[in-house]
Amino acid sequence: MQAPYLADDAFLNDVRAARTQSPHALHIWWLGQSGFLLDWQGKYLLFDPYLSDSLTKKYAATDKPHLRMTGRVIDPARLDFVDVVTSSHNHTDHLDADTLKPLLAANPRLVLLAPEANRAFAAERLGIAAAEIVGMDDGVSHTVAGFRITGVPAAHEALEYDDAGHHRFLGYLVNVGPWTIYHSGDTLFYPGMPARLRPWAVDVALLPINGRAPERRVAGNLSGQEAAKLAYEIQARTLIPCHYDMFAFNTATPDELIVTCESLGQPYAVLRNGERWSGLNG
Repeated sequence: MQAPYLADDAFLNDVRAARTQSPHALHIWWLGQSGFLLDWQGKYLLFDPYLSDSLTKKYAATDKPHLRMTGRVIDPARLDFVDVVTSSHNHTDHLDADTLKPLLAANPRLVLLAPEANRAFAAERLGIAAAEIVGMDDGVSHTVAGFRITGVPAAHEALEYDDAGHHRFLGYLVNVGPWTIYHSGDTLFYPGMPARLRPWAVDVALLPINGRAPERRVAGNLSGQEAAKLAYEIQARTLIPCHYDMFAFNTATPDELIVTCESLGQPYAVLRNGERWSGLNG
């Protein structure tokens, strides 16, 4: 198993250092899989954190073992400064009770956002009342701690809806200060996607690159090439790839993304788990 770039005390020291050294910058740390920590002027948002070994334990005695490739960046109970956390859909690496319960305990005022279609399911998994979760959907916006978060559709592997017409899979657009950040959640490309996203003038796009393969027996995502092309089509100022280097059976390398970005002239930043990206101007 490979070690994160930063973990535990070293990771928290870097979070504190970012706050003091560059207080007017946007800071983004990759926490592994699709999990990211955002810091804007001392306010913190978590996208889809998976900070446990729950899936490794769940599938240990099956024919689909979820063997971890990279160690955990941080115990979620130590993230006692978070203002808002998102879940893009119900899969455990995006809605993990072993991560979210300690986070909720450490942050009594934490606001949890999840698709409205999944709100009852999420509440049951976490052992909380559904009213404690903010239900999101396509075009729905909610503001917490200066982060304005808007839901957009995601296709994992298709656009799916509940009986009331709410999307089961979402991405999130976040406006904070001069910045716009797009976290796609798990998604494939779908018709109209670039046209939908381009008007938002995305500064940072956080996109999965593990691709899809039938033998994995899990829903697929964008490949590295597809993620690079999507970022280019929506004119994202920076692309940061994710959803790889977590489980050995369902991963990829960023090589294809790098080659495609270089050919398109698409700016990108490849992070390691626990590594920070900082931007000074939105």
